[in-house]
Amino acid sequence: MSLLDVETSVKMATYVGAGLSMGLGAIGAAIGEGYTAAAANSALSRNPANAGDILKNMLVGQAVAESAAIFSLVVAMLLLFSVGPVTQPITIWAYLGAGLCMGFGAIGSGIGSGFPAASACEGMARQPAAGRKLTTSMLVGSAVCQTTSIYALVIALILIFFDFTKQPFGPTWAALMGAGLATGIAAIGPAIGEGKVAGACCEGVARNPSAAGPITNLMLLGQAVSETTGIYGLLISFVLLFKGFAATTDLAPALALVSAGLCMGLGAIGPGIGEGLAASSAVSWLGRNQEAQPILIRSMLVGQAVSESTGIYSFVVALVLIFVI
Repeated sequence: MSLLDVETSVKMATYVGAGLSMGLGAIGAAIGEGYTAAAANSALSRNPANAGDILKNMLVGQAVAESAAIFSLVVAMLLLFSVGPVTQPITIWAYLGAGLCMGFGAIGSGIGSGFPAASACEGMARQPAAGRKLTTSMLVGSAVCQTTSIYALVIALILIFFDFTKQPFGPTWAALMGAGLATGIAAIGPAIGEGKVAGACCEGVARNPSAAGPITNLMLLGQAVSETTGIYGLLISFVLLFKGFAATTDLAPALALVSAGLCMGLGAIGPGIGEGLAASSAVSWLGRNQEAQPILIRSMLVGQAVSESTGIYSFVVALVLIFVI
């Protein structure tokens, strides 16, 4: 590439990366916010006298769901306005990877945060006296849903600001793309699963406010297990970013690194959602039968462990693609 071609290509990459970050990042938040508003409408029709608390809860829940989209906006603005003149072609792939990472990483958190906000609104219609407990459970559960989008934000910022120009172009370009895909896509499933758990927690608290403590504790345990495949994605990203690879023009090793990112990213979606479904059922039933807590915890953890297995397979194959192929 000539110098002019590189500068033009880098500028194009910042535009495309910014568009991907904000375009994909807008999907989840809007769905989560809409789901919350729909539940609020249902709650208002059930109990118009409690409209003030329900509307406040709706707006707070929507604000939390919006945060992942704000992360996407920040990354898009950084790509558009904070990137100086660059003459190294490796940065093209870093900026594209950053946009993909943050864009995909915001989808699950936005959707997931909508579940507890919606359940809290519906719970306030049935149990107005438990409004404070419902809001607390909603905020805690929604905050956990945002963690995987924070992972995506961290990787996106590393891709934007870390100096990769001293690394060989091939296969480093593929490692950067793989890193963005691993954490970004892997963030989707766990965040949705965590949202389902948080939604069940709010439902359980509304059903049995006196059991809010045990229900919230079980929610956090279920969310922690659902989070693990998102952490696998983050680990694969760090390996791809900082391992260092021997220079080569061969396309096969490069595609192995991109495949490692895709393998872990896609492989984390199902386990994250599946583990969230297992935990949400346990949390919901704890609100109905608090005496069954020990057996519900055992059943939840065993079920989640089995769901986790496919995420571990993806993690192993991703490591093989990085270190063996």
